[in-house]
Amino acid sequence: MKKIVITGMGAVTPVGIGVNKYFKSLIDGECGICEISAFDASDLAVKIAGEVKDFNASLYMPPAMIRQTDAFMQYAYAAAKEAIESSSLKIEPFKTGIVMGTALNGITTIAHTQQTLSEAVHKKVGPRFIPKILGNVSAANIAIDYNIKGPSITINTACASGGDAVYVASMLIKSGKADTVIAVGAESVLCPIVIYSLSNAQALSKNPNARQASRPFDALRDGFVIGEGGGALVLESEESAKRRGAKIYAELKGCANTNDAYHVTAPDSSGESAIRCMELALEDANMSPYEIDYINAHGTGTILGDIAETTAIKHVFNGSIPCISSTKGATGHMMGAGGITEVIACIKAIEHGIIPPTLNLEKNDANCDLDYTPLVAKKVKINTAMSNAFGFGGQNSSIIVKRYGG
Repeated sequence: MKKIVITGMGAVTPVGIGVNKYFKSLIDGECGICEISAFDASDLAVKIAGEVKDFNASLYMPPAMIRQTDAFMQYAYAAAKEAIESSSLKIEPFKTGIVMGTALNGITTIAHTQQTLSEAVHKKVGPRFIPKILGNVSAANIAIDYNIKGPSITINTACASGGDAVYVASMLIKSGKADTVIAVGAESVLCPIVIYSLSNAQALSKNPNARQASRPFDALRDGFVIGEGGGALVLESEESAKRRGAKIYAELKGCANTNDAYHVTAPDSSGESAIRCMELALEDANMSPYEIDYINAHGTGTILGDIAETTAIKHVFNGSIPCISSTKGATGHMMGAGGITEVIACIKAIEHGIIPPTLNLEKNDANCDLDYTPLVAKKVKINTAMSNAFGFGGQNSSIIVKRYGG
């Protein structure tokens, strides 16, 4: 089988724009969750989110594209731009592909357009409405500007979308359909209709203290905090990377995807399919559980979800449980973007030998009784790391990356 390596990375997150800023903020314990500024949230039950701050779209794309794109597309484009530039990749059009992962596409544009239409005297919807809300147009914008003419696929598997984008990208390379694939994940869902729905479903934290609201695995957790952003990876065959003398950041060792087949929103408390997903990723990597040094957990801060993931990790890594942390205490739940930005956190943890902490983990929960690296980063030699991303519909994704050894 072809060895797949990662030669480029890009990140747009609530704790920083750019991969280095993102990771430094994580290990410094910075929190990107604050009062919502994108719109007036004063009448909502939930008024906080992990918003991307100081994002200037004009630094990444021309004015016409800004007008014609939803925020999630702009985050995707900016992350892809950083990843491609950091890889020094010269695009070979039909040998390069792109896989986009997003959960809710352009839902903020839909919500805003409907509100405007309902309140307006003259009922008019612009011709760019449909392209602004389609998930695949995000990939199309990147493909057009970088002349990517190979496979183009958009994945919509809820909060596992980013991880699954990496999985599909790896399959395209292994099958010979492309030498290089840009895997992108992005999300921006900050609008009242989403907050109303998730809040009424008892999924969101109602903690009014923004910086303390996202509490993965903590006994006082009461739901997740919405985050937004984008992430991108350049994946290519080792042969392709060596041929062009590319810098290799890590090796992609294993990927897996399963479904709970249990409930559209609640996780299976047995963790059966999450267990199988991690086991399949290990099988794909030809690795044993004891070889994993760090797990970037899905860990959103929901009561049932954190328990189910803990149960699954205990089963898979029985007797050899590695270091664990959830970076969602800092960023909130970035949904489609999280699956990729959290893989980036794993790669940077390997590079620097330091595990980002789980913020706000102050009180132990008897049902979440592992070492989740509470509050403060920890220096540990890391060769191999796993990133989990689980989503509505019972979607499970596990990705394994390893220090590149040549």
